[in-house]
Amino acid sequence: MTLSRRLLPLAILAGFAASPALAQAPGQTLNIGIGGAITSVDPHFYNAAPNNSLSMHIFDRLVERDSKAQPYPGLASSWRSVSDTVWEFKLRPGVRWHDGQPFTADDVAFTIGRAPNVPNSPGGFGGFVRAITRVEVIDPLTVHFHTARPHPLLPTELASVAIISRHVGQGASTEDYNSGRAAIGTGPYRLGEYRNGDRTVLLRNDNYWGTKEPWAQVNYRFIGNDAARSAALLAGDVQMIDQVPTSDLPRLRGDARVTVSETLGLRVIFLETDHSRSGNLPFVTDNEGKPIATNPFNDLRVRRALSMAINRQALAERVMEGTARPTGQWLPPGTFGYNPEVPTPRFDADAAKRLLAEAGYPNGFRITLHSPNDRYPNDARTAQAVAQMWSRIGIRTEVEALPWASFASRSNRQEFAVRLAGWGSTTGEASYTLVNVLGTYDRAKLTGASNVMRYSNPALDALTERAVATLDNASREAQLREGVRIAMEDVGLMPLFQLVNSWALRRGLHYEARMDERTVAMGVRAQ
Repeated sequence: MTLSRRLLPLAILAGFAASPALAQAPGQTLNIGIGGAITSVDPHFYNAAPNNSLSMHIFDRLVERDSKAQPYPGLASSWRSVSDTVWEFKLRPGVRWHDGQPFTADDVAFTIGRAPNVPNSPGGFGGFVRAITRVEVIDPLTVHFHTARPHPLLPTELASVAIISRHVGQGASTEDYNSGRAAIGTGPYRLGEYRNGDRTVLLRNDNYWGTKEPWAQVNYRFIGNDAARSAALLAGDVQMIDQVPTSDLPRLRGDARVTVSETLGLRVIFLETDHSRSGNLPFVTDNEGKPIATNPFNDLRVRRALSMAINRQALAERVMEGTARPTGQWLPPGTFGYNPEVPTPRFDADAAKRLLAEAGYPNGFRITLHSPNDRYPNDARTAQAVAQMWSRIGIRTEVEALPWASFASRSNRQEFAVRLAGWGSTTGEASYTLVNVLGTYDRAKLTGASNVMRYSNPALDALTERAVATLDNASREAQLREGVRIAMEDVGLMPLFQLVNSWALRRGLHYEARMDERTVAMGVRAQ
């Protein structure tokens, strides 16, 4: 059977998605308005929350996570370590791809090979499979993952890797997924239509192996403007929105037509500085506008000064209007690896000025802080507030806020000197950030996949490598806490605050708020 003939039913379904009768059927269609732009349907292209949220509808993972980031069986019915360096996964029988082909261990092997090797990925999934040296297919429903060293976190990490089919994915490009030709999953929804920068239409998979969804169609709309997103909810154009604008929360909480679902999330909003160059940086000059010969951010005193100049409490209370908590690390209290001895950095503008003078910048210098303007709640506003704080210590800061798609691609090319970003530790433990964001970028080792600013600390890398291979949980957590301390003392990044995740829904609907901030139709139910 040729690829085009095998995917013919998708085109028929896409046409069915536009049917007015289906779109107007009461109780059958769910309209969701999301605040973060989706950049691809390819589940391995970009490890970003909006992409991953969409992926969860179409594709499944061997291990899934619930709203509290706890793992449970997905396409794998069970898993166990058969030796220190071999994990055995038993696959769920009777699962079929959207085109009717059976799901087997061969698809898992194909996925592990493709996930870290997607061309032009701005931040991929290699970190989750870096420990796997060989995939051994034992039988159609059994697979062994071989690792060079003990790797107790493998099931946790595989919960972030969407499983794709070999028969469709072999030779398929990211554009083949975006067009729908290769977007064949095992998930609860099929892809009906994808319009980049606009919306995705999802159609219920009536042959899904798990719980059947109540929604025949889901219209997953990108509404980047905060006011427009709230207005769409109140007008009934959508039944749920995520990234509820902080300025609208009091009004929405008091509106009889609306319910709000909230939880403290796993995402930290942070700043980071460029370490990809030792010489002059783009968007960094002296006060006369001339390039500076050396990268000032390679001096720890400068990084500490920038961090000390930020009033995180003011950001949380005034900019975020109480919907964020100041922090000095990337995980919330109670998570695995959170270090209670690492405090939120003390705001001290005078001490920051002294550090700058010691570093040879008594009069400061000029920089541009880059930020997305449509990705995180109040992202551009946060950047503007930080710029004012830095300007007060002599770092004259301008802000350039960009749409997420442009921001992400430029970040990946190391075009920024300083950037505001966010990172959600969806595994609920510290190594996720240590490996992917703070780990030295190394394509061969598959570390630093999201380390776009190219921070590198060999001692931290070595500690992380030891920690993730430690089988004893208590010992591993102690090492991870030490990694948090080292990274924060070295100002590998500057955490600002952790977000409280919020969703607003039309009354009569309920959403189970997720710590990983995923917005999924599978969590929406009628009350």
